[in-house]
Parts: sequence; structure tokens; C-alpha cells
Amino acid sequence: MRTYVVGYMVGSLSVSSINRVLANALIKLAPDELDFIDIPIGELPLYNRDYDDDYPPAGRSLKAAIESVDAILFVTPEYNRSIPGALKNAIDWASRPWGQNSFDHLPAAVIGASPGAIGTAVGQQSLRAVLSFANARQMTAPEAYIQFNPEIYGADGSVSDESTAEFLRGYMKDFRDHIERVLTVLPRNR
Repeated sequence: MRTYVVGYMVGSLSVSSINRVLANALIKLAPDELDFIDIPIGELPLYNRDYDDDYPPAGRSLKAAIESVDAILFVTPEYNRSIPGALKNAIDWASRPWGQNSFDHLPAAVIGASPGAIGTAVGQQSLRAVLSFANARQMTAPEAYIQFNPEIYGADGSVSDESTAEFLRGYMKDFRDHIERVLTVLPRNR
């Protein structure tokens, strides 16, 4: 089976982000055919179309990172029933200038963790609307709204609850299958 390179973006900039902990768990539980590259978003200035003629280095690096991968995984919290501003800003940078959208036909998955009972359900719907406009090829099922319990997740990516680990393992297997299906029909031109 082919190996795919997956870029992942963590929507929180916090050094103690529970979504970074979740990302570590997903990477550890993912099928061997997936290799991961962290795509940082914290150094980007606020997007402004005045940059479209001459992107700053941070914007060019972001676009190059996204264009170098086979797929992208968004691991994000929910802020005020939507997505964090830093994540929206990164998507704006990557999808511009007009006609140079780095997300076009890119296989994508969305997941997130929150201490709350509904996880990041509303924020994920907001992110999905943005990604639809950016023409990313989203995995629509299974949905994964993770209620974060710090007793279950280790910073090293370990998951002590086997039913949680099995769910996340299945999610990542489904993502691998989604990537394969999308790229079979819409190969990336890199």
C-alpha cells in the first residue's frame, strides 16, 4: 500500500493545547501508511489582500507546506461556536491569492477536542463551510467530536482507554482510505 504524507494543523496556538495532545494521539494511532508533517500557523501576520502581489515569507512557507503534502488533517478547538482566528487566518493565506488556492482538491479531515460534552461540533461545522468554499475534499464520516479527558490522553500520544483508542484508530484508518479514494480520482499535481 502507498504511503501518504499528511500535513496537520492544530487550530490552537497554546503550548498546552489539548488539541495538540489529540494530534499526537492521532499520529501514534494512525496506519503505518501515513507520515505526518506539522504545519505551524502561529507566525502568520493577519491576512490582507495587499500582500497578494508579494507574499511575506511566512505566507509562502505555509502555501509550500500545504502544496507538498498529499492530504491535510485539521485538529482544532472551538472558539465562540466557530473556529479560532489563527486557523481562519491560515486558511485565508493558503487559499489566496485568487486562483492559487493551496486547498483545491486536497483530501482533508476535521477533528477536535474540548472539555465540553459536545466536543467541537459547532466549530467543526464552521470549519467545514470554509473548507467547502476552498474546494477541499472533506471526509464527511465518521464525524469526531472528542470530549477531552486528561486522564485518558498522554502528552506522548498514548491513549489509556482502549475504546477511545479504537475509535481514533478507526478514524485514522478511514482517513487513510479517504485519501486513497480522492487521490485515485483527483491526483495531486505537485
